[in-house]
This record gives sequence, C-alpha cells and structure tokens, in this order.
Amino acid sequence: MPNTVDRHYELRETEKATEIIQKAMDLAREEIPYGKVATYIPELGKADPHQLGICMYPLSGDKVCLGDYNVRFTMQSVSKVLMLIAGLEICGIKRMFEKVGAEPSGEAFNSLVELDLNDSRPYNPLINSGALAVCGLLMLEVSFQDMLRFAREICSDQDIELNQDVFESEMKNCSRNKSIAYLLESKGIITTDVEDTLRFYTKMCSLNVTAESLANLGKKLANDGVCALSGKRFMSSRTARIVKTLMLTCGMYDGSGTFAITVGIPTKSGVGGGLLSVSDKRAGIGVFGPALDTKGNSIAGCRLLRERSNELRLNLFYNPEWNKDSRDGNVMAEIRKNSII
Repeated sequence: MPNTVDRHYELRETEKATEIIQKAMDLAREEIPYGKVATYIPELGKADPHQLGICMYPLSGDKVCLGDYNVRFTMQSVSKVLMLIAGLEICGIKRMFEKVGAEPSGEAFNSLVELDLNDSRPYNPLINSGALAVCGLLMLEVSFQDMLRFAREICSDQDIELNQDVFESEMKNCSRNKSIAYLLESKGIITTDVEDTLRFYTKMCSLNVTAESLANLGKKLANDGVCALSGKRFMSSRTARIVKTLMLTCGMYDGSGTFAITVGIPTKSGVGGGLLSVSDKRAGIGVFGPALDTKGNSIAGCRLLRERSNELRLNLFYNPEWNKDSRDGNVMAEIRKNSII
C-alpha cells in the first residue's frame, strides 16, 4: 500500500504534541461556562458539562489521548458520517444524490424551512432531513445490526453499543424529526415506513462511542479510507473524498463556514458533545465536550481545535509560509470576535 502521509506534514514528537494540546485544553475549558448541554433530549441533559477529552491519532506516530477521551457518549449527528459512508458504498452516488443534495443549508440542523420552501430534497446528508433520507435508502439494504457491526469495525471499538436509555428518551421527544420524516414521505424522498425509518435513525444516533473511537474512524478517512495498521480498505477513495468534502462544508451546520476559516479541519459535530475531525493524510481526531454553543457544537471542543490547528499543522490548507504573514493574526481575531464558535 502506498504511503499517503502528507510529505509536508511531520507531527511534533509525542511529548511536545501532548504539551501543546494540554495547553489548548486549558484554554478551551474557559469556554465551558458559556455553553449548555442538550436538554431537548432529557437523557442528554444528564451529561457533566465540565467533561472534555481529545484523542489525536496520526497516520505516522503515537496517538495522544488527554482528559475524558475514554468516556462513553452517544454519537448523535456524528453517526451521519457512518450512514453517509454506508449509503455511498452500498447504494452508490447516483441513488444517494437523487434523494439528497450536497450544499450547505444555512439553517439549523433540525430545520424544516429549507426542506419545505426551497427544494424537494434535503440540502445535504449531514443535517437531520438529509440523514433521514439516507436512512430510507439504507433500510432497503441493511439492518441496524449490520450498521452496528460496521460502526464497531470502522471505529476499531468492539464495545460500541446502543444506549437504550438515550434511544428511548429521544424517541419520546422526536416530534420535530417525525415532522421532517413525514414531510419527506410526502415528497417521495422516503419510501420506507416512516416510523421504522425514525427508529433506525434514532438508534444510529444513540450509539455509545468515545473520543478515541472517533479518532480511529477519522484516521481511516484521513488515510483514503484505509486502515493504516491492517491495510484493510473500508471505503473507496471516491467515498472518502465526498465524505471529507461534505464534513468541511456542512459538518458544523450553520457554523460550518466560520469553522472552516478559523480551524480548517473537516469536522462533524453531534449534540452529544462529540467532534469527529479529519486532518487529511495526517491524523484522525476525536473530541468530547458536552457543553454546546448555540449552533449545537461542542463549545470547548471547537476552541480546542481552533487553538492548535495551525501549530500542529492540522489545518487542511496548512502552509509553512503562513506564519510569515503578520496580518493573519489580525484577520483571525476579527473573525473570532464576530463568531460564536
């Protein structure tokens, strides 16, 4: 298998990288009081907002794990990446994008507006309406148990299980998703049983993972869909490219553009506090921080990634010449001042 590590990328030695990330975590914790855990799903409201953990797993070198990296939490919308990978691999690109678009929505993750007024299809597969459409396709081909086995394998974590308490709590409080699903049925986007589709989707959201699980998945995406240790291919190069592109443009909901500018790492968030990040040809990163900003993204997790994405050369557009431009700091300060991320 050819070496796909970026020739411009050299991870700092593990001890130095650990020191850099630890300092970033200390800064990120300052954001926690400004965030809130998700309460619209009552079971998620029980999370400790002060938890924060990260696992960074480079393609070459040792992983760095700090804080609450091994605490279990539910994937929530991070599971949309798993569903997107499976949908592209099993159903193909043509069938997938007949049901869902590939553009940022500019709306909240659970919005009905763009779906009802602007387009018959959901804007992209990384918002709730898009993921429900993907579930409608997947259910024709695979079972939830198939997807559970896939999640365990691609995340290199055999302890991933359905969190039954979160699943039941979410099913009792899913009126908005139910409205979206029935609207999709009325447009012919969902052709499977709506209630079964909702249960499939909610079970995927209720899978228990850790920041380390997400880093393992991110590492495979960073390595063109291939496990760097075993050489096993989990998806085609085309699927990996599509997924990473959509993560960059749509993965942080209506905060995706600002996040791309200030952090520059394709990332998918979930209201359980997880962040799955892919520094292409460099590293997979998983973050857990359940206190959320108003967009539904981990407030401390976003700060953590932002603080050190350039110093650790994780930014998708990293160039060693950047630091020679003194104007960069002023531009970034202005963006951050006007951003809630």
